[in-house]
Amino acid sequence: MDTTFPHLLLAHAARRPAATALREKEYGIWQSLSWSALAEMVKTLACGLHQAGLQRGEHVIVVGANRPRLYASMLAAQSLGAIPVPLYQDAVATEYVFPINNAEVRFAVVENQEQVDKLLEIRPDCAGLAHIYFDDPRGLRNYQQTGLASLADLQQHGEQFAKQHPAFFEQAVASNQADDVAAMFFTSGTTGNPKGVVHTHRTLLDRAKAGADFDHLDEHEEVLAYMPPAWIGQNIFSYAQWLCCGYVVNCPESSATVTIDLKEIGPTYYFAPPRVFEAMLTSVMIRMEDASAPKRAMFAYFMDIAKRYGPARMDGQSIGLLGSLLYGLGNLLVYGPLRNNLGFSRVRVAYTAGEAIGPDLFNFFRAIGINLKQLYGSTETAVFVCLQPDHEARSDTVGIPCAGVEIKVSEQGEVLVKSAGLLKGYYKNPEATAEVLTADGWYHTNDAGFIDSHGHLKIIDRVKDVGRLQGGANDGAMFAPKYVENKLKFFPHIKEVVAYGDGRDKVCVMLNIDFEAVGNWAERRNLSYAGYTDLAQKTEVYQLMLECVEKVNADLAADTMLAGSQISRFLVLHKELDADDGELTRTNKVRRGYIAEKYAVLVDALYQGLAEQFIETAVKFEDGRTGSVSATLRLSDAKLFAPVERAA
Repeated sequence: MDTTFPHLLLAHAARRPAATALREKEYGIWQSLSWSALAEMVKTLACGLHQAGLQRGEHVIVVGANRPRLYASMLAAQSLGAIPVPLYQDAVATEYVFPINNAEVRFAVVENQEQVDKLLEIRPDCAGLAHIYFDDPRGLRNYQQTGLASLADLQQHGEQFAKQHPAFFEQAVASNQADDVAAMFFTSGTTGNPKGVVHTHRTLLDRAKAGADFDHLDEHEEVLAYMPPAWIGQNIFSYAQWLCCGYVVNCPESSATVTIDLKEIGPTYYFAPPRVFEAMLTSVMIRMEDASAPKRAMFAYFMDIAKRYGPARMDGQSIGLLGSLLYGLGNLLVYGPLRNNLGFSRVRVAYTAGEAIGPDLFNFFRAIGINLKQLYGSTETAVFVCLQPDHEARSDTVGIPCAGVEIKVSEQGEVLVKSAGLLKGYYKNPEATAEVLTADGWYHTNDAGFIDSHGHLKIIDRVKDVGRLQGGANDGAMFAPKYVENKLKFFPHIKEVVAYGDGRDKVCVMLNIDFEAVGNWAERRNLSYAGYTDLAQKTEVYQLMLECVEKVNADLAADTMLAGSQISRFLVLHKELDADDGELTRTNKVRRGYIAEKYAVLVDALYQGLAEQFIETAVKFEDGRTGSVSATLRLSDAKLFAPVERAA
């Protein structure tokens, strides 16, 4: 695609100036911004940044939620040939030090006081950080630090410059080329420092257009942008594809209002990682448990109908007259109201990515009439590698290679990708670039998988995580920890799982309960508890977890390759795994190696057969304070099942 993001902005503004480009909810009211107004905002911001000294090729960090003026700031930087670098707004201040120094950042654009405070805190460690611009002025009236100013002030200076130099902005945009660097995204850094993934306008827009063409997206789509812009998935859906297609992106008022905003907007195109769909299903199940007996009975009956006919109906297959009548009645009484309550009444295409999704979770949404599909990609591939066609969505695959993509599987079982959307390289890290990009253009995904007989890609796990059991009855059996973890995470009472087994004689797991779901479950049984730690160690809760674990074991017993991965022992952690404590990445992926070191005493206790183990852990609170939480944890055995073929 021989164009750039600012070129596309100006094209939309010229072709349909009054059409809505962005909406933002403010004080409970949706405010619309047209393409022409957005173009003018980008122009004044670009002129202001130029006047402040931003140079072509410089990096600009952007920290905050999805906000029109932050989107405009990214476009303004790109208009000048500078490179926006979105960072996670929920990261602690020290996590910004490496990206800022690595990219030699002088300019920062942030959302509000919280982000300003973080950058001012680390400024002594980031000598080059000279300019900090903020969008929301609340709480910042008395801040007098050098180089700190509002985006509104920057716009005012830009307006004056634009009047004096009316041709400057258009000339700056015209000087940009498709192969110029457009953005840099830092990986989540499950090990070591994060790496800066460099993408050009061509790579990002090529993949954005491939995805848009695949699902026939156009300017009439409505999208809710609520995931962090620093995650390339959100960036592709609400920035690259937005400018490629010209549809409307809606920015919620806050993270607390996303559920309400989702219902109000009724997006036609939706994207979320599996944990969001897990939370939705958990919420539905909690509400149904609190419903009256007749409503629970009706829900259970029609969900059985949905499971029987829904997936086939979504795949375009005939379900017969009786099936159509029953499903139609269920749609009237249950599925339609449920979709509306979730905010999915208008969704035409919904995607999930970032992690594997449990088959039951996937099938639940498709059964009630939501066209949920999986895609496969990464930051390095600009997301779109494989997509599922509308009538070929299956829970155990991630789809077929989309336009412009070649896939092959190495002798070691690693998936290799060749695509026009591959990264230009890792910033200032040629060694890491050489490790993932071959001389003939193949990218090492580090994912283990294979192409099935239907041409769909199946991902088993990360190559480095797929291991073997050693010793015991299952010596040499394959162990795929992510596969085991995801099967457990389907249960609404389980929020997070960390599985171990590589090089050991059995599989053991550490669980996090879903505090809301289990709390609701406990209250209905008149179980009192004083907080997460107390609830997690209840005998009744352990019995609930045991039932979930043994259901997974029974399921694994039917899988020829992974029957040996059944869970022998488990425990429920005394605290929730948290990114601020280093246990999760900012995209909420478990840092398995770090957790094994941090909780080595618990891992050892599981494998030594102990019945209980004391643990004390340092924690960091949201306000920056530190403390500790301690408990004596129970360790429980689980029943193992004979593999199905042996039992036959």
